Amino acid sequence: MKRQAYQPILITDAPRSQDDQLTSRQKRYVLMMGVRVACLVAGAILVGVKAPLLWLWLPLCGLGMVLIPWLAVLLANDRPPKEEHRLSTRFQQRHRDETPPMALPAEERPHRVIDAEP
Repeated sequence: MKRQAYQPILITDAPRSQDDQLTSRQKRYVLMMGVRVACLVAGAILVGVKAPLLWLWLPLCGLGMVLIPWLAVLLANDRPPKEEHRLSTRFQQRHRDETPPMALPAEERPHRVIDAEP
């Protein structure tokens, strides 16, 4: 019987750490809130200078001020999708038939000998 080669686990296959995920979500939230503030400032400036096409720009700025906080909260609470559930039947079936990479067949394993005499 042929012995299976050891298959190392690649670190690139590991998911991002929770700290990295949290940091990226915080940066995205701050960026979106910055865009919201820019919409507020742009709307105030447009009203102050009585810009042309004010009827078009003010609703766009107002829409940005209303929708962006909602989207920012949704995206800040969003996590990447989880991998396949570890208790799923497909996972159990797939790994039940495989032997562990470093496991030896029964013939090659060292046998434990127990003596009855001290």
